[in-house]
Amino acid sequence: MPGGRPPTKPAPKFGQRMAAFRSAKGLSQSQLAEKLGMKRDLVAYYERSATNPSLDLVQRIADFFGVTVGELLNDIPQGRGKVGAPSQLEQRIAALRALPRERQKLVIDVIDTVLRAEQVPS
Repeated sequence: MPGGRPPTKPAPKFGQRMAAFRSAKGLSQSQLAEKLGMKRDLVAYYERSATNPSLDLVQRIADFFGVTVGELLNDIPQGRGKVGAPSQLEQRIAALRALPRERQKLVIDVIDTVLRAEQVPS
């Protein structure tokens, strides 16, 4: 059960979206804070109250979740056909982006091999 005082007003759209993306990845506020290099209290603040987060922070969070800034700030998808948390494929792609180039190349080679076997143009 979450602790703390119940909110007196709804969280800002940014905070709601940030919390939704975090939950979709199965992360706690503490886990997200660790991955972003900040304290859990700051993640809670951004999710519940912050109305004017810095552009740098918004970009870092969007990059972490593998979404655009527009998707993080709004319910309107930016160049994608859906709203909400990224698909499993998009989550994997975001994780792959964090790998070193050599490991990315290995994954691309495996994907190309599978696509060739299925006669799908890469």
